[in-house]
Amino acid sequence: MNETQYVNAITRRIRCSRSKKKEIKKQLAADIALRTRQGESAKDIISQMGSITEVADSFNETIPAREQKLYSRNKLLKILFSITLALILLVMAVYWMLPKGNDIADSKYFSQTQVEAAMKHAVELLDAGDYAALRETAITQMQSVLTKESMGQVKDGLSDDWGGRKQFGTAYIAELVQKNAHFAVGEITVTYENISVTYRLTFDQDMRLAGLYIR
Repeated sequence: MNETQYVNAITRRIRCSRSKKKEIKKQLAADIALRTRQGESAKDIISQMGSITEVADSFNETIPAREQKLYSRNKLLKILFSITLALILLVMAVYWMLPKGNDIADSKYFSQTQVEAAMKHAVELLDAGDYAALRETAITQMQSVLTKESMGQVKDGLSDDWGGRKQFGTAYIAELVQKNAHFAVGEITVTYENISVTYRLTFDQDMRLAGLYIR
């Protein structure tokens, strides 16, 4: 440890105002510099002055109790401020990450007609079993599940005989914003001969299928 590190370590432990710390720091540095010019080594000077804790405690004994209480209060306030700021930043980060819904009519990226048409097209491809065509409309992460096997398991889980498609219901669509990325999320109930199925489909800004849930 050199002289500067020694002095800084001492002043950090003294419970007083910043201006008082500067005075003490200046005093200590001047004393050490004087003794150094007189031929003493920094190691000997530090050894003779005492440990960091001892020197700091000796200064604290001369600091008025009121000033020490003020120092402790200010230090606590700084800690609380830092914690509060960290919590605010955390809340902002979580808010930024959480999805937020907007009315599709207010979207700058999607239109009701565009998304509804894409939803119906995806359902038609599913009903036709044209998974190759469906994969071409999907993002890379979705393509591995858009297979005859995977979709067959999903369909069989609802019913082993859906029958032919009879009609599409009303499409309900909203815009979802997450991490500055925009998605269109829509739900539509489709009536088949033997079952009614609700599809939830998600599309990214390029209108590529990014999510599919069937119930």
